[in-house]
Amino acid sequence: MNFDKKIEFSPAFDKRHSDPSKNYGIHGADMRWYLMGPEGAVQFVVYTSWHLPHVQAEMDLKPLSEGCTRYMHHKPLPADIGYHSKVPQYEGQESIDDDCEFTGGKCYYDGSGLNAKKGFELLVEKGSDAVWEWMEECYSDWLTPAEKGRG
Repeated sequence: MNFDKKIEFSPAFDKRHSDPSKNYGIHGADMRWYLMGPEGAVQFVVYTSWHLPHVQAEMDLKPLSEGCTRYMHHKPLPADIGYHSKVPQYEGQESIDDDCEFTGGKCYYDGSGLNAKKGFELLVEKGSDAVWEWMEECYSDWLTPAEKGRG
């Protein structure tokens, strides 16, 4: 099957505010991988923990706990592996969107933070080609009707 592939980075932010009702905190840049096909898309998300320079400088001044290095305070976090489907994938699944960029209409989404760890390990140990292969397996398992349930 032919897939479109896209990797996007969303920028880090500092939306701290003295008014708690307007304080949205800080967050590092996110890395999002999309594998898109005729049935929808699979996404893989990593929170990089790459912060804005002034936020990073602030974090670098914080005391370290015993046995911890600066890098350990800022390590990436595999956040999500999931799908955007044109049709429900299980009984009772509700649409999360009526205008999804990946389905062209209704979107039925589900994902897992725990299962994202595998994608991150593949990225670090084997590189991007291994991640794309894994995402194709996920697409086949989750979104290809003839393949569903194969394991």
